[in-house]
Amino acid sequence: MMPAVLALSGALVYGAADFFGGLAAKSLRSIVVTAVAALSGLLALLIAQPFVGGEWTAGDIGWGVLAGGFGALAIALLYACLAIGPMSILSPLTAVVSAIAPMLWGLLVDGEELSALAYAGLGVALVAVVLVGFIPGEKVVRPSIRGLLMAIGAGLAIGGFLIAIDQTSDDSGLVPLVLSRSTTVVVTGVAIGMLAIGAVRRRTGAASILRPAAGLGVTPSGHADLEHATPSHPSPAPTVARAWWLAVTCGIVDAAANALALLALRGGDLSIVSALTALYPAGTILLAAVVLRERVAAVQWAGLALALVAGGLLAIG
Repeated sequence: MMPAVLALSGALVYGAADFFGGLAAKSLRSIVVTAVAALSGLLALLIAQPFVGGEWTAGDIGWGVLAGGFGALAIALLYACLAIGPMSILSPLTAVVSAIAPMLWGLLVDGEELSALAYAGLGVALVAVVLVGFIPGEKVVRPSIRGLLMAIGAGLAIGGFLIAIDQTSDDSGLVPLVLSRSTTVVVTGVAIGMLAIGAVRRRTGAASILRPAAGLGVTPSGHADLEHATPSHPSPAPTVARAWWLAVTCGIVDAAANALALLALRGGDLSIVSALTALYPAGTILLAAVVLRERVAAVQWAGLALALVAGGLLAIG
């Protein structure tokens, strides 16, 4: 029961990170938010690591770096498919694939055995993932093959992150997450550097890259669509100073979600943890409803209800 509770809690915390990142992206360029969040999350993990402990073995270091590579790939692909759209289809597709890929790995490769009740829970969870990922007000149009492939690729990369983390030893503590987040910091840092160089060459000033651009973006775990993690009704953007703090908060919360997912994987099945972790939009929806008084669509309420049902079935199954 505890791994399922941890995984569902991690999903809600991931959603909270998306929420803070979405608010920050209203006043800062989304890739800047991603980079700041990656760095603050890494610092949080480094501070926590001595207290948690963990052995720095070659195997765990390798899996951590590989997980970071998957995370960086997820960020790149999600940025690309966000630019293509429509996210009303591509966003839920990414979430579903991110659940199915490690689910199949756990069942077919790792040989996980689940009860009939747990299988029912997995089915309910997948339906819930689609419903909570619904984007109210988004115009539904036929996605391009390129957009579909990028969304599937992003989902596979997010799933690959969970698979890689699941291969690490119980004695590694937070080491895999530290290595993974370090990789993300390097990748996003290089991206920011390239943007700054381009801005200087255009004589617009390096500081110009801080301004919001198109509103598209993701968090360090590759989960968020920052364009839709912000409220749908008009609301004032935070000040730039507050946006920096929101980005820092996003990173710390996102790192905490990674830690919860890691704990869930250490004590439970990859198939169950991946299905529940993919429910991350639920956290964004709930925070937007409570903090910003955002209206929750009926289909999203149905998704939230099914998420609870799935969590219960998987916890007792």
